[in-house]
Order: sequence, then structure tokens, then C-alpha cells
Amino acid sequence: MTLFLLLTACLLTCAGQIAQKYAVESWRGKDCGWGEKLFSPWLWLALACLGFGLLVWLLVLQRLEVGIAYPMLSLNFVLVTLVARFVFHEAVDRRHWFGVTLVIAGVVLLGSHA
Repeated sequence: MTLFLLLTACLLTCAGQIAQKYAVESWRGKDCGWGEKLFSPWLWLALACLGFGLLVWLLVLQRLEVGIAYPMLSLNFVLVTLVARFVFHEAVDRRHWFGVTLVIAGVVLLGSHA
């Protein structure tokens, strides 16, 4: 159950980051004011995902030590990198992929301790 909650918190946080990106992309090239931006569905989706992610994260912290749980959130770095590359078609160089590999290795190493 703890692993499920941890992954859920990670996915919700990642989804919130992606929704933020979609929000700012929807504003690009438009002359819209703060009022229009505040009513962006992508912005509200981002807030909802990040808010629910926070609530799930609190459940995770009830079950795991923060020193173990928090580094697991670095999986967001991996997920957001994959989305950046394959959804937003952003360039990701070899150093970045190497960093992603190290993050995965670190998560596996810490996860085996938990």
C-alpha cells in the first residue's frame, strides 16, 4: 500500500507539472490578461493534481521516513523528462539521459532499503 501511495503522489505531482506546461503553452502568443489566465482549465487541473498529490504525500509520510520517501519523488524528474521528450518534443541530450539513469539507480538503491 505504501508503494502504491508513493507512486500515486509521484504521478499526481508529475501530472501537475505537465498541466502547468500546457497552461503556459496555451497562453503563448496570446495577449491575455491575468483574469483569462486564472480561468485556464490547465491551470486548475495543475492545482488539483498538485493538491491531491500533497494529500497523498501526507499519507506517505505517515508510513515512511522522510529520508527514504523524499528521494523517491525524484522519479518525477524521470517522468517529466520522458514527457518533455516524447510529448513536447524537447531536445534531451546524453548528459540528461545519463542523469535520468543515475536517478533511477538511486531510487532503486533507496527502494531496496525501504
